[in-house]
Amino acid sequence: MGKVAFVFSGQGAQNSGMGKSLYEASPAAKAVFDTAEQIRPGTIGQCFESPVEELSVTKNTQPCLFCVDLAAAEALREAGVAADAVAGFSLGEVAAVTFAGMFTAAEGFSLVTKRGEAMQAAAEKVDSAMAAILKLSNEKVEELCRMHQGVYPVNYNCPGQLVVAGLKSSLGGFIEDVAANGGKAVPLKVSGGFHSPFMESASIRLAEVLGGMDVKAPQVPVYANYTAEPYTAQTAKELLVKQVSNPVRWQQTVEKLLEDGVDTFIEVGAGKTLCGLIKRMSRTAKIYNVEDAASLAAAVAAVREENA
Repeated sequence: MGKVAFVFSGQGAQNSGMGKSLYEASPAAKAVFDTAEQIRPGTIGQCFESPVEELSVTKNTQPCLFCVDLAAAEALREAGVAADAVAGFSLGEVAAVTFAGMFTAAEGFSLVTKRGEAMQAAAEKVDSAMAAILKLSNEKVEELCRMHQGVYPVNYNCPGQLVVAGLKSSLGGFIEDVAANGGKAVPLKVSGGFHSPFMESASIRLAEVLGGMDVKAPQVPVYANYTAEPYTAQTAKELLVKQVSNPVRWQQTVEKLLEDGVDTFIEVGAGKTLCGLIKRMSRTAKIYNVEDAASLAAAVAAVREENA
């Protein structure tokens, strides 16, 4: 068996009841939620009971998904499954650096809560939206973006899937050009144009928050969205700030993890979105997810069998 990477899910995977069975099954997972509840009362109730509409408000989405991401990873670690590397998609990267020991759980949760608030505030300043562009090369999508004012490539998900953020006034014409070139555009249910220049004020706010925080060296390599390369303690603040208003290079991150010897990926957190993207990039990688007690048990059993 080669290396194991934990990959932390991002915004869009939220669902009502997420994390509840992990909370009940794992003391380590419960500790993550209990820490969050002390800092932001009501977080547990939102995760376990709130409708998707409430969970989809960015200032709620980010702290709640952070809890599920980190709880799933800590439950795996508690069960004896170790990560040789970690990476997170967008807000998942905050959970990843926390899991790697760069922040305590309390520090990471406080950071992601402020991040969610800042990104929601930035989104409310501009009438923007996001869409996933399918069936076109990255280069073609980038070319089309340059033809439309205020449209940017932002999430490089996998070959043939690149998400753009743009002004709503510009996206209509952009999507027409996508169709004319044989592509398909799928609008995303998000509240703004994340990972684009529209988020610059959120980056500035995050820099202020991080300025007063102590960042420790990672105990396991963390691959950054901004560079697709591992973090250092010295680059951490800069990378977390730039990540908010720059593209998520997920395709390049997974390719780098594969190149560095990872052959087993475990998505931790709500949903299986990252599992699907990784399957598009590797036919041989072993891919699991942990989002509840049942998937935790299945992933632990599978990894133990591989190591037997």
